Amino acid sequence: MERFFQLKKRGTTIKTEIFAGITTFMAMAYILMVNAGMFAELGVVSYNAIYISTALSAVVGTLLMGLLADLPLAQAPGMGLNAFFVYTVCLGFGLSYANALVLVLIEGIVFVILTLTGIRAKIFDAIPEPVCMAIPAGIGLFIAFLGLQSAGIVVSDTSTGVSLASFNVIGGTVSWDTVMPMLVTIFTLIFISVLTIKKIKGSVLWGILGGTAVYYIFGFTSKGFYNDFLGSNFSFNPFTAFKEFGVEAFGKVFTKGFDFSGYLETHSASSLIILLVTTSLAFCLVDMFNTLGTLYGACSRGNILTKEGEIPSFENAMLSDAIATCCGSVCGTSTITTFVESSAGVAEGGKTGLTAIVTACMFFFAMFLSPLASLIPGCAISAALIYVGVLMINCVTNIDWNDLESSLPAFMTVAMMPFTYNISYGISFGLISYVLVKLFIGKAKEVKTETMVIAVLFGIMFFVTH
Repeated sequence: MERFFQLKKRGTTIKTEIFAGITTFMAMAYILMVNAGMFAELGVVSYNAIYISTALSAVVGTLLMGLLADLPLAQAPGMGLNAFFVYTVCLGFGLSYANALVLVLIEGIVFVILTLTGIRAKIFDAIPEPVCMAIPAGIGLFIAFLGLQSAGIVVSDTSTGVSLASFNVIGGTVSWDTVMPMLVTIFTLIFISVLTIKKIKGSVLWGILGGTAVYYIFGFTSKGFYNDFLGSNFSFNPFTAFKEFGVEAFGKVFTKGFDFSGYLETHSASSLIILLVTTSLAFCLVDMFNTLGTLYGACSRGNILTKEGEIPSFENAMLSDAIATCCGSVCGTSTITTFVESSAGVAEGGKTGLTAIVTACMFFFAMFLSPLASLIPGCAISAALIYVGVLMINCVTNIDWNDLESSLPAFMTVAMMPFTYNISYGISFGLISYVLVKLFIGKAKEVKTETMVIAVLFGIMFFVTH
């Protein structure tokens, strides 16, 4: 390990790397429950199946990051990318679960090619800075909106579209059974925030577990609570999840993914082609921003950037991300990306790929804990979604809101994601508004050709697919 990871040269020890790897796992273990709960809403794949998919893809991606790139970073299905997969591509555009996996596979293969040829970094440079900075904030608002809806706190309203749910238990407007989960969500969100402020490692995971405990305590006051929650099919056998994974998720990208007959029943072949191109592009852009931003941020925090201020083993890190995404699609989950929670392990002293390998081992063991994870209630998971939204919104402070050339594209990117329930629409409106503003104020030369092409593709999407 000393020869491979050069521990002494990087000023670290095996003990430090092990603790850093465990810390990273604790900080991002919530993705196992959150991702599984999100995919289960599709109704065609179970919580257990996606739990295993999530853990397995995290093992593969994180091992690659440790062995290929020798960096203390972990990978798993990305927040935002999974929301895009479920709520936009499947429930919004009407593609099946397996069809959407094909788009993830295409993205992974394209990224492998682009990384090996060095083109991937050039594509990133084509996206204007205001849109780049705004994308995480837009995704954060979108995820928080999903969490509030999932918790039942924000509900549909015929006159205003959405409204606040009623908490009027005393007046008899709603029952305690309805209000109790919403209160647990609010408690869990506050609990996570307090733990974070107190700098408790793994605050999101501990917050979810704390919310779960409160949920079960209050469950005694709810009629038929345990029968409704556990159900007749609940099993403590960990291998039940592996069976469901093999039947419902693994390999579906090949066995059912290329059958688009369901979509073509109500859409034309041309609209399908445009949808595949633009949606794959949206997947690529979001993944690219997530990975590059996380790589730089985590490496900077851990003082492991090169003397030139660059990310060490950059190409290998990007290649790890691309290969992991291909593996993720085969496992049955959305795009794999580097997690910002890796910074927790870096802050704990992790400097080498050994940290990532320890995190991967933790995810492997977590695969056998799926029965316990399935006991986590949706209201606790919803709080984690809202909290992730809080973390992602801070990038708006870097936007010059007094300069309309920057603020308009940034605002359109942020606003259109939650308002249209669609991440790709936010990116589309951000890019298109940026290009149009530059054209009409006589600054067309400032718009790169690649940027123009991407904006045109997104524009065509609206006229063909929507």
